Amino acid sequence: MQRNLALLRPRYQSGAGKVKFQTAIKMEKNHRGIFQRMPFHQLDISEGKSDIGKEQLIDQELFNPQSSYVSSSRIIYTPSTFARTSLLHLQEVGSLQAVHPHVSQREDLVSFLCFIVLSGEGELSYEEKTYQLGQGDCVFIDCRKAYSHSTSDNLWSLQWCHFYAPSLPAVYEKYKERGGRPVCHPDDLASFTSILTDLYDLASSSDYIRDMRINEKLGTLLTLLMEQSWHPESVTVSRKRMELAVVKEYLDEHYTEKLTLDDLAEKFFINKFYLSKIFKETYGTTVNNYLISKRITRAKQLLCFTDMTVDEIGVGVGMGDANYFSRMFRKVEGISPREYRKQW
Repeated sequence: MQRNLALLRPRYQSGAGKVKFQTAIKMEKNHRGIFQRMPFHQLDISEGKSDIGKEQLIDQELFNPQSSYVSSSRIIYTPSTFARTSLLHLQEVGSLQAVHPHVSQREDLVSFLCFIVLSGEGELSYEEKTYQLGQGDCVFIDCRKAYSHSTSDNLWSLQWCHFYAPSLPAVYEKYKERGGRPVCHPDDLASFTSILTDLYDLASSSDYIRDMRINEKLGTLLTLLMEQSWHPESVTVSRKRMELAVVKEYLDEHYTEKLTLDDLAEKFFINKFYLSKIFKETYGTTVNNYLISKRITRAKQLLCFTDMTVDEIGVGVGMGDANYFSRMFRKVEGISPREYRKQW
């Protein structure tokens, strides 16, 4: 699909005490190969301000970096009601090339933003920190919090999407727990740009299941962000994580036994508080919850494929007391072991 964007500077008109500002005219080839004129924004400003004042007000009022400052191609997307309530859904997707230095700032926006710096340089301010951005950097932030980004004199070009889901705030917390940062530098930038391009094409398509396809692409984007988020700060950290893998392997082999943090700390000559901290940072869960998950998974297998009693299974997976086993099983699965056996 070919796209062209012509940007116009403020156009002042006399009469009726109004000033009209035409931000952009977008000419885009549709699916039939015909170039069509896309809608443009207009902003009315009351009379009585100087031309400089009018330009400043325009700069403040426009949500997007001012169209006289960027050349952009974007789609503001309206998902279905089903997508809004049940899926990862797109809100806006596009790309831009800065024409002049500018600053864009937002807050209290119920959205998450991912953008890639394709070229040039800029700066991000987020959660009271400032990040210098360059070619190949990827930003992933929660827009409910105040943020701003700006291009330097080395004008940048960006590719981005705004998206949301009811579950996304919890996903972002997990992202941060696993070491995710607002800015990372992906090893495979092409994977990110390919997804953003696919999202743009899907949003402009007439595919009758496009919301499902968009959900799939956004899920892949989140997976990539999770994969790329960890940046070991030193060889020492990497070595410690390798040692932690030995602890996890031990848990996988001995989860049916009675295990405590003190036991593990003594066996592997590691401080139990440090073990607890680095285990959660690496695997996204506590040692105790990891053990419970392993035991419940094994219990479900035994409930489905053996005639063992619930009490026998509780002992067999290392949970001993039948009441404790039933209580933990219900907490994880939402039903009792006996109910699970009947269903499956």
